[in-house]
Amino acid sequence: MTPARHPDPADPLPWLREICLSLPEVIEKLSHGSPSWFVRKMFVSYAEHHHGHPHIAFWCAAPPGVQEELVAEDPSRFFRPAYVGHRGWLGVVLDGTGAPGGPPPADRDEITEIVTDAYRCVAPKRLVALLDG
Repeated sequence: MTPARHPDPADPLPWLREICLSLPEVIEKLSHGSPSWFVRKMFVSYAEHHHGHPHIAFWCAAPPGVQEELVAEDPSRFFRPAYVGHRGWLGVVLDGTGAPGGPPPADRDEITEIVTDAYRCVAPKRLVALLDG
């Protein structure tokens, strides 16, 4: 079975928005000029070529140790984002083309899992229970 890919590698924002807003009580608002998603606190922020970064990406909260693990495993797709990386947040490349030597296209199932884990990091226990129930 082929992994689900996002429909337009040039514009991943609509499907990232869809994933984030599918989670309980999430709202979207601009933070530092970028679309960001909150459940009381921010858990995902869209980062399109932020401060010269070569890719469209997002930054998200991550469970302890995940940032280091994923960056070491695949630095073409994951990175330590500016400003929040020291707190364990994860940077995730969204605009890969699959070209040799470059990041592969983003896998929607994997992105959904990463975003859901980010949500679990900041959401109140009552809302996390809705995901598990």
